Amino acid sequence: MSHYAVIAPPLFSHQRALQALAQTLMARGHRITFIQQPDARTLLNDPHIGFLPVGEVSHPPGTLARTLSLTASPGGLSVLSLIEDMARNTDMLCKTLPAALEKLGVDGLIVDQMEPAGALVADALGLPFVSVACALPVNREPGLPLPVMPFQYATDARALKRYATSQRIYDWMMRGHNRVINRHARAFGLPARQGLHECLSPLAQISQTLPALDFPRRALPPGYHAVGPLRPAMAAGGKTWPVSPDTPFVFASLGTLQGHRFRLFKTIARACQTLGVQLLIAHCGGLSAAQCETLKASGATWVTDFADQPAVLQQAQAVITHGGLNTVADAVASLTPVLAVPIAFDQPGVAARVAWSGIGRRVSRFCRSDTLARNLNELLEDESYRLRLGAVQAQLKKAGGTVRAADIVEQALGSSTQMLAGSAW
Repeated sequence: MSHYAVIAPPLFSHQRALQALAQTLMARGHRITFIQQPDARTLLNDPHIGFLPVGEVSHPPGTLARTLSLTASPGGLSVLSLIEDMARNTDMLCKTLPAALEKLGVDGLIVDQMEPAGALVADALGLPFVSVACALPVNREPGLPLPVMPFQYATDARALKRYATSQRIYDWMMRGHNRVINRHARAFGLPARQGLHECLSPLAQISQTLPALDFPRRALPPGYHAVGPLRPAMAAGGKTWPVSPDTPFVFASLGTLQGHRFRLFKTIARACQTLGVQLLIAHCGGLSAAQCETLKASGATWVTDFADQPAVLQQAQAVITHGGLNTVADAVASLTPVLAVPIAFDQPGVAARVAWSGIGRRVSRFCRSDTLARNLNELLEDESYRLRLGAVQAQLKKAGGTVRAADIVEQALGSSTQMLAGSAW
């Protein structure tokens, strides 16, 4: 069987999605090795997956903590610092991957769209690779806002001008990272590359974003496949909560990086207290015991560090989320209307798509509790959100998920002389 290397940014949600894909491929007899800075090993929880640390000099143990701190508190100058971190990581990987891949003797690469080094080095070495969009896809099209932008979909001249202007601003902010990409492309003897969107596989591109959860796309490459969430096989019988059937139940989570946002959770708790609904808050270890007690006093029924999200969403009548793609996908699977409160990265883009698809609503993270309560009440009272969720859920069930993604990887990397076609949405 084959040996595949996985190249992805050292972020929890990206690494875990690709870990699920790796586990499926390993069950079929393939060997998988993740390659990244030493600290990234802690993001994987399967000891059977190979891991090769690189960049120990430029990225010694402890480096990742700074990156995750910037990711947890984006905004202002920290965004520029985070982009600098991305550029340094790409630069390190471009320098170390050629030798690492030669040492491993891999047959192909599985490359996260957000880490262009994998694509650059694969092209330079003549190795086949597959691109994976763990977040919203970076594939660009005229007339569509970038995935990091909060804009609603529209086709009028004003909207198109807004999209174009925001793209120029984004490219200016990313110029340091883009310079690193282009510098290494030239050093490898490759054509110029101007950004992440120019570092995608010509063989196959796998996306977790369902077509029903994206704006209308008309220019996707023939090897593009929307497979839905990359998850391990779900164990039956997740933990449930002692919810009263007589009162609506709401679940609130801001993900692994934003669970420290006490003030936002307090706004959520007050909104739920106003509506008289049951609320479970999962802060992912971001809050102190005293803060948890304050949230209970403010209106939360239960406060916990972690919850079995798919199981809880089966009980919930609504979910309040930062707009993480994984949480939205879980909500679709359980037919749970979504109230998105985006914070950063592609979350504003996900929130815009949630509202556009009609499966939920979005509010500002700076909104008052009465505004949040009014929008939450709309989700609880209006059955049309669940009806639209049903249509998206039907697409999710047919998308194929991790099994389909593994099929695509095997076909693309096993037959790299021709582009993988078929079943593109």
